[in-house]
Amino acid sequence: MPRDNSIKKVLVIGSGPIVIGQAAEFDYAGTQACRSLKEEGIEVVLLNSNPATIMTDKDIADRVYIEPLTVEVVEQLIKKEKPDSVLPTLGGQAGLNLAMELEEAGFLKENGVRLIGTTSETIKKAEDRLEFKATMEKIGEPVAASLVVENVEDGLAFANKIGYPVVLRPAYTLGGSGGGIAHDSEQLVEILENGLRLSRVGQVLVERCIAGWKEIEYEVMRDGNGNCITVCNMENIDPVGVHTGDSIVVAPSQTLSDKEYQMLRSSALNIISELGITGGCNVQYALNPDSFEYCVIEVNPRVSRSSALASKATGYPIAKVATRIAIGYTLDEIINQVTGKTYACFEPAIDYLVLKFPKWAFDKFVYAKRTLGTQMKATGEVMSIGRTMEESLLKAMRSLETGVCHIYHKKFEDWTNDRLLEYIAEPTDDRLYAIAQLIRGGVDLVLIYNRTKIDMFFLEKFKNIVEFERVVEAAPMDIEVLREAKRMGFSDKFIGQLWGVSQHDMYLLREKNGIFPVYKMIDTCASEFSSYVPYFYSTYEDENESLVSDKEKIVVLGSGPIRIGQGVEFDYSTVHAIWSIREAGYEAIIINNNPETVSTDYTTSDKLYFEPLMVEDVMNVIHLEKPKAIVVSLGGQTAINLAEPLSRLGVPIIGTDCEAIRNAEDRGCFETIMEELRIPQPEAEAVTDIESGVKAAARIGYPVLVRPSYVLGGRAMQIVSNEERLRHYLQTAVEVNDDSPVLVDRYIMGKELEVDAICDGKDVFIPGIMEHVERTGIHSGDSISVYPTFSVSQKAKDKIIDYTVKLGLRIGIIGLYNIQFILDGNDEVYVIEVNPRSSRTVPFLSKSTGVPMAHIATQVILGKTLKELGVTEVYGKEKKRWYVKAPAFSFAKIRGMDSYLSPEMKSTGEAIGYDDKLTRALYKALQATGMNVCNYGTIFVTIADHDKEQALPLVRRFYDLGFNVEATTGTAEFLREHGIRTRTRRKLSEGSSEIIDALRQGHVSYVINTIDINQHNTRLDGYEIRRTAVENNVTIFTALETVQVLLDVLEEITFGVSTIDAK
Repeated sequence: MPRDNSIKKVLVIGSGPIVIGQAAEFDYAGTQACRSLKEEGIEVVLLNSNPATIMTDKDIADRVYIEPLTVEVVEQLIKKEKPDSVLPTLGGQAGLNLAMELEEAGFLKENGVRLIGTTSETIKKAEDRLEFKATMEKIGEPVAASLVVENVEDGLAFANKIGYPVVLRPAYTLGGSGGGIAHDSEQLVEILENGLRLSRVGQVLVERCIAGWKEIEYEVMRDGNGNCITVCNMENIDPVGVHTGDSIVVAPSQTLSDKEYQMLRSSALNIISELGITGGCNVQYALNPDSFEYCVIEVNPRVSRSSALASKATGYPIAKVATRIAIGYTLDEIINQVTGKTYACFEPAIDYLVLKFPKWAFDKFVYAKRTLGTQMKATGEVMSIGRTMEESLLKAMRSLETGVCHIYHKKFEDWTNDRLLEYIAEPTDDRLYAIAQLIRGGVDLVLIYNRTKIDMFFLEKFKNIVEFERVVEAAPMDIEVLREAKRMGFSDKFIGQLWGVSQHDMYLLREKNGIFPVYKMIDTCASEFSSYVPYFYSTYEDENESLVSDKEKIVVLGSGPIRIGQGVEFDYSTVHAIWSIREAGYEAIIINNNPETVSTDYTTSDKLYFEPLMVEDVMNVIHLEKPKAIVVSLGGQTAINLAEPLSRLGVPIIGTDCEAIRNAEDRGCFETIMEELRIPQPEAEAVTDIESGVKAAARIGYPVLVRPSYVLGGRAMQIVSNEERLRHYLQTAVEVNDDSPVLVDRYIMGKELEVDAICDGKDVFIPGIMEHVERTGIHSGDSISVYPTFSVSQKAKDKIIDYTVKLGLRIGIIGLYNIQFILDGNDEVYVIEVNPRSSRTVPFLSKSTGVPMAHIATQVILGKTLKELGVTEVYGKEKKRWYVKAPAFSFAKIRGMDSYLSPEMKSTGEAIGYDDKLTRALYKALQATGMNVCNYGTIFVTIADHDKEQALPLVRRFYDLGFNVEATTGTAEFLREHGIRTRTRRKLSEGSSEIIDALRQGHVSYVINTIDINQHNTRLDGYEIRRTAVENNVTIFTALETVQVLLDVLEEITFGVSTIDAK
């Protein structure tokens, strides 16, 4: 079927801010879709609320709306733009749910708009738990014994009938939200109540638990004519019971017999045909390891996280092909862009092994429960490619940037085998290291299998690695052993640790002996057809497939896996840099290892090396390509940390160089520069042991802010208010020694402001100044940020501009940098820190000011001056509209994580709101983060003594809007004394669970809770209240400034009533 010519204008819905379970893979898919539609001459309208994405750049679609993803917004947009079709299958669960609501309300039909990509009937059959079960039974596909329930009683009765444990899966949710495994009735009630509330349709599936079976996924495609293909299949190393997003996944599957492979493949094609899916689809199976019994776990009728992985693993562009299918093409009409010869109906062939390893945020949430289950907890992932399982696994280990470069963790070194065996019975983020330790301890693999149900094939592979460690250790500096170790995937760093040699010297040893990898190509067809795709992975074999051109080359280092503090915002700068480098006539080469991103789409750059971001892996590419220079200032902290070791090996770095990085990041250098320029900063001291830390704090005066040097996203930052808390922090939160000093700063209360600027060595350009709503003490990534500033004097702004110019020039920045300021009550400006790199706010500020910052900065890095680029002013002209960036959190996903905002960053993503009125821009931003902004109901208040006076007028405003007020004993007495009718709710410590019950029953709209930092015992009542609020989807505020913003918004959207003679 040729293209459907009735499709002329398409609305593409994005996936909104990044939360756990929905990350950058939808930016990658959405960007591909918009491009494919534009290539076909179709007008594209894009809606997405996440400014940190490439897809929201104004040249990706014909018209871009960065507005909240709500039904009202989509309705308004459809009325305004009048598209004839909506493509909802590339915006993850958020896009799919929106489209379904509009379809069910009859709005699309009424306005003559149709869904393309997949029909609403198909979405219903796959997503609605009842319909899915009925469809599977109709075609004879086995599903686990299950029942869809809409209340707790039915759930309990069914669980008693089939026996515990049972799995709970809410309908229409994302990343396993609200689901879990219940082992008894108490757990069942808790998970079920929450799941029923989170499900869009109030349904939860209760099913027999088949934990311990193998989990297998098939990524399949189907067109409107019914042609189907398998793109690839994947196997989870962890058995059923761990969410696939939290599991180590290999492609293609490794342990299936041909019979099992063909049986599940036929089943997947059978399912996609019955459901009538057009486009991409992901089918998940559980397979009994002891027989051919299997059952279908679920089907995603959309592009998913696994699709991004399958695309990057095979080179087959799933999102592009799905988009073309959506507009009427069939698989045998779509040319495979990789080979240029074959068509999209050819199934990809793989002659290598791909491994995906999740990246968790447990290093930031020390108190969080590290066990993994059916609810996803990973913030991102890395992908590695090798010729063997061992090689791919070890490459993934060093891509994770957790300080671990091998399947070895010193935490387990002194554990007994019994303790380790007990530990591995439950899936955790670090179970793999414990298993490796058991193998070192000589424990039989069968014992490990019985505890973990991880297939013997994988355990044997782990054992191969552990056994070869001994060989390496026994033969220091033996070149043949070194060759063999490199073939297995061992890193220079780990071999160096076994031989007592530095990573730097290991590289020189390999160089001297000519031990380098070759690069193999990923071409979707295992070289059956001759093609050249500039997409490579390294392996220690003989034939090199990466052809080196004689053009001048620039290498850009990517930012690795998405984590809290370093998200898709850095990929945004990386991609723009690559485009600018290509435009300037150089060959642009990218090194990165994150399968979710636009930067690892091989069409973005001239060459893509899918490799770990470690010194050795980068050096191997540089050894082959011999580039003119490399750029490190755009890949976040990951790339910045590589600058010095690379420079020592003679790599030319352009843009901000090592000396400038040291000037900004080394405390001694930075303080000298600040004194020389006479710029005030909070009094501070770097300490290398506990006692000097206590002395420094006594001299500076409490409260103090403590943090390790060289950090990202405020990791392990805390405000401490007395010596006891300080000692506790220095003993538990960080390692203090000469190599890793801890900084003790005076904590100044005030407004926080932030600037992103570009410096060319002579001039500085500042597109805009952002003001944070929350005061100091909350990480800038977790604050609501407003451009232009809303409450800052011109005098203070002039100081900020002056300091920014002086610092950029004196530090030696060439390119982008970011500075954070404090403005105290006397209009004094202090500098908190300078980041000598692109920052989290670059995409937001670029989109708000209309200045393509990453593009200009890249041209500066390549040697142009700002004047040559036509930039003559120091400070950009302020916009007449308001732009607000608000944080999005994933608290509900990680149990035990405290939602109290602090100097340590906790948000996973961001959304934007813009309008001519500040209150409306704030309203849109809050709505876009998924917050339920309602102007009625009950507020629950529990406030620390020192905040009560400040909180009083705020609570009164809620009261005047008609809210009911409830509070804990002390707060309630205070409010009543000041004439506010308040209901007292007793705390847990007073022997009552009424607060928790009220939150669970959904009676409360907002919780306002501040704490006294002197009583910072995280397990206090406040913690339990916050935890329960988060788990039950109740909006919680821990900063009074945010509450004030909310009230401004509520007063804006609420009509007041008054008597006729009131004024």
